[in-house]
Amino acid sequence: MPDKPIIDLRIYTIRPRGMPEYLKLFEEMALPIQLHHIGPPVGYYTSEIGALNQVVHLWGFDSLADMEARRAARNADPDWPTYLAASAHLVLAQEDRIIRRVGFKTLAA
Repeated sequence: MPDKPIIDLRIYTIRPRGMPEYLKLFEEMALPIQLHHIGPPVGYYTSEIGALNQVVHLWGFDSLADMEARRAARNADPDWPTYLAASAHLVLAQEDRIIRRVGFKTLAA
């Protein structure tokens, strides 16, 4: 999915010592919903150096309208609120950035 021109870059700060629980909940409850409505992530990472206890994930979209439609479908999924409630005690902060690919000719595949 690296060919998507719009990337939703999300950073979640997880409470100390809560990362294993968060990752387990995400994999079991959220990931199936995300895969169904959003598609596979461009990347899913945890921080090791610098700000700790962070999850960074990137999701690709064809356009902002595509992103909004897919998010709306995910948010309307009846299982999504269950995941949000189950993970709420683990998330201390979150950031969301929408970034666009730069079309450098020298980087074109």
